[in-house]
Amino acid sequence: MKTTYRRWILWSVGACLAIGVWAGVAAAAPPASKTTAAAIEGGLTCQCGCQQTVGGCNHEGCGSKAEMQAMAEKEVASGKDSAAILQDFVLRYGTQVLATPPPNGFNLMVWILPIVGGILGLTLVVVLVRRWRQAPPVAPAGPGTVDPQALAEVEEEMKHLG
Repeated sequence: MKTTYRRWILWSVGACLAIGVWAGVAAAAPPASKTTAAAIEGGLTCQCGCQQTVGGCNHEGCGSKAEMQAMAEKEVASGKDSAAILQDFVLRYGTQVLATPPPNGFNLMVWILPIVGGILGLTLVVVLVRRWRQAPPVAPAGPGTVDPQALAEVEEEMKHLG
């Protein structure tokens, strides 16, 4: 029985590692697509303090939004790809301008930990449910398990009370 749990845990840890490697590879290879100003604006956080993307900033007359949109349109018109444009924004505003953290270093945990936590939590639930299902049944107490002397004392007391 212990070997089954060990096998299950080893399989779960292996799956977590495989998903972590897959997530790292997927994050390192962005899909190739035509760069548009709207796509760039969706990946940038507006610097006016609203914590929305540049494309979604709803502040009327937001100077930061207008400036960032103009810069994105200028960069796209010059023929740069999205990675180079985002890098220009990071150089100008810092990494806080990115709507999603870059998948490297410490920020990689933002991408991997939820997946690993979900798998480990699911594994824990499966193990606990299996243990509960395999618990030995408790025999119901029958009439023969009561001490006759205690039963006689209870009946005597019931006669006095009622």
